[in-house]
Amino acid sequence: MDQIVVLGAGVGGAMSANMLRRRLDSSDAEITIVDKSTQHAYQPSYYLLPFGYMEPEDQFRDVSEVMQSGVEFLQGEVTGVDPDAKTVQLADDELSYDYLVVSLGHRLAAEATPGMMEGWEDTDSVFPFYYFDAAMEMREALQDFDGGTFVVSVPDTPIKCGGAPLKMTMLAEDYFQRQGIRDEVDVVMTKGGDAVFGVSPYREKLEEIWSDRDIEFRGGFTVSEVDPDEQVIYSEDGETQEYDFYAPVPPQYGQPALTDNSPLTEGDDEHDGEYVTVDKHRLQHTEYEDVFALGDAGNTPNAKTAAAARKQAHVVVDNLESHMEGRPQTAKYKGYAACPLLTKKGKAMVAEFDYEESISAPVESRMNWIMDINILPSFYWNAWLHGYDPLP
Repeated sequence: MDQIVVLGAGVGGAMSANMLRRRLDSSDAEITIVDKSTQHAYQPSYYLLPFGYMEPEDQFRDVSEVMQSGVEFLQGEVTGVDPDAKTVQLADDELSYDYLVVSLGHRLAAEATPGMMEGWEDTDSVFPFYYFDAAMEMREALQDFDGGTFVVSVPDTPIKCGGAPLKMTMLAEDYFQRQGIRDEVDVVMTKGGDAVFGVSPYREKLEEIWSDRDIEFRGGFTVSEVDPDEQVIYSEDGETQEYDFYAPVPPQYGQPALTDNSPLTEGDDEHDGEYVTVDKHRLQHTEYEDVFALGDAGNTPNAKTAAAARKQAHVVVDNLESHMEGRPQTAKYKGYAACPLLTKKGKAMVAEFDYEESISAPVESRMNWIMDINILPSFYWNAWLHGYDPLP
């Protein structure tokens, strides 16, 4: 009987494991999913929690609740992978596999920026909101904020949900308007790149919105250090940005189990060394044919979003099944990603694009807001995670 091991119970791992279980006879394959946490979090809520647009108690489920019967969940921390021996090392165990699906996601690393973690832990003005606890603390702090400089920063590393810092910036500006303190607040976002958003025509639409709402964008500003005592951010080029309220996106990297204790991240791509090296269409490892990767764990040059992982899960499952049966792998991931860009309470536009082109029009609407806040979470929890997705 084939042993299939899935690393990571996030959206990509959970969807892949559940879809494989529904496709493969239980007498032909055993499927084990491994994660260090027993809870699955709806991470797209983290930039909404500070403003009360979603509630914390709705954002978590036990992993066992989202897995199909016949998928074994093993709680454990992955510490390494030996693809030559076909084993996965855990903190206190070892697993053997015939086929491996890697979906361990990004590692948040606020500690990689000097002063960022200290600012969060020791002051009431720094909130790296990609962490759930920081998002909830930010929610409380916003209630007492009555003016000053509000800053969002984007690190010079790949990040999951590249639109989240933009959404945080725009929702904060709108929140200050609603609180009646907008004239007392300067709203700033810094980023190492020179564009608010990297894909047209959404970039041009966002630039128009930010100009109309007096939101400042500081491109070419990569944060190198935070001085939480003086409330100053330093860039790699020696520039400074003062803040009174700071919502940084923390730097993000690959998981040490893969970067330090496996050869799976070695290759020729610019991001290799951090992410599993796969063919960007097949999602199969470029050297170890029994290994596939998806979501934030792979080195595919796409925007890292849940929508991308959802599309990738179909490709991984199709190609893994074909590989197991000795058939040609015909499924191709074309780089699809989608990001609902919430511009203010009740308004959003959806950015959809792939490796080659943009797909959706840059139109703000109330329906896009309703879709993101009211509709997508239900599909996420009740269909997609369980492997039910009739429109891949």
